[in-house]
Amino acid sequence: MGNPTAFLNIGRKEAGYRPVNDRIKDYGEVEQTLNAEDRRLQASRCMDCGVPFCHWSCPLGNRQPEWQDRLYKNDIKGAYELLTLTDDFPEFTGRVCPALCEKGCVLNKTHEPVTIRENEAAIVERAFEEGVVVARPPRKRTGKKVAVIGSGPSGLACANQLNRMGHSVTVYEKNESIGGLLRFGIPDFKLNKSVIDRRLDLMKEEGVEFVTGVEVGKDLPTARLLKDYDAVCVAIGSGEPRNLNVEGRDLQGVHFALEFLQQQNRVNAGEEVAKSDRITAKGKHVLVIGGGDTGSDCVGTANRQGARSVTQIEIMPKPPVGENPATPWPYWPVILKTSSSHLEGCERRWLLDTRRFVDDGTGKVGSVEVEEVEWIKDPETGRMNLKHTGNKDTIKAELVLLAMGFVNPVQEGLVADLNVEKDARKNVRVDEHQQSSVEKVFAAGDASTGASLVVRCIASGRNAAKGINRFLMN
Repeated sequence: MGNPTAFLNIGRKEAGYRPVNDRIKDYGEVEQTLNAEDRRLQASRCMDCGVPFCHWSCPLGNRQPEWQDRLYKNDIKGAYELLTLTDDFPEFTGRVCPALCEKGCVLNKTHEPVTIRENEAAIVERAFEEGVVVARPPRKRTGKKVAVIGSGPSGLACANQLNRMGHSVTVYEKNESIGGLLRFGIPDFKLNKSVIDRRLDLMKEEGVEFVTGVEVGKDLPTARLLKDYDAVCVAIGSGEPRNLNVEGRDLQGVHFALEFLQQQNRVNAGEEVAKSDRITAKGKHVLVIGGGDTGSDCVGTANRQGARSVTQIEIMPKPPVGENPATPWPYWPVILKTSSSHLEGCERRWLLDTRRFVDDGTGKVGSVEVEEVEWIKDPETGRMNLKHTGNKDTIKAELVLLAMGFVNPVQEGLVADLNVEKDARKNVRVDEHQQSSVEKVFAAGDASTGASLVVRCIASGRNAAKGINRFLMN
């Protein structure tokens, strides 16, 4: 701890966002940055709290107090090395992590936590700028070959760790570019794709091989993969979106959120999309169904495309604002979250269930009928049960985006071919080493846990790499 009294006399200072009128005109990252001296002062606020709940809150077990101290002392090399001991990709988590660590920070008891996430991003950016980050290929190779299927955060973390252990790693990706949902699901205004490319260049230089445009189980037989590699890690994510099977679901203009987000990211990357295939919000009333991060990303993208209006609805109750006694510090607080996208223009409504999509007379969606609901607690079981009130409303909508989460990995192809055991939710069942019921097959990230956070996926990928190394070297 560099300055033992800083938390008493230096307030929390966030970098903030670019002005709304500027940022909705482009897909550049919305977050601004503080100058180096302000960032050092923010790092100095990390106090000698005795029990670092930030460390406890982080799925990666990041050593926040240690690298905050290094940042305050302007030791970027030391800060970066401490940061990457536990996090393979701090440039990703520093941008898109919801910062569970900050919610556990002792200073969050007064709602003034250390700006841990922003400090993390600042460390890694300075480390790249100052030449601290260099390729470090392994000195020896073990002669073992591992295939990682999927190139999202869990797959990349697993591949990165295995390569550093000396194994030869090949990452297979069904899409045309590496990155999984980091590249195709998260909008550019939250994560510029050059940040991914910069890390991939390092991994290639260190010896990781990437194969794109190949879907294992379709373009490449699964049996051949099992024969050619000593171990396989399934990191394909939870690709089956939750559907809404109500009247009018097949109308034009009703899409899964990921279809919408992926297409815009591809357009930003320079891909040509036929006008007939283009999903656009321009000049339309847009309805986003689902109140999570994916729904928020749809709101921001729709505003950038020039939507006439954007409404976001959620079937659950509106969370408390600011404080929630049911989730006290240091636990993750279930409170109302307002993202940068919401601040750009959006009407938000809660306790609404979608009953049907209404045809505008041309085979396209023109409005959506919703009904107010209540959640009633069963006194015997404690379960919350949904009750429809009968109060209905109609929301004008010419583009509807279903952002209700994902249910499980795609079962056809790879998962079916592997014949691995699955849990009750159809995720790949794994043990504490991320090993499946098939000896040489492991699974990581959303494929084994269901849809989760980038930070948890990285942690899962790292754990899978340890399990695979243990299996290969026994």
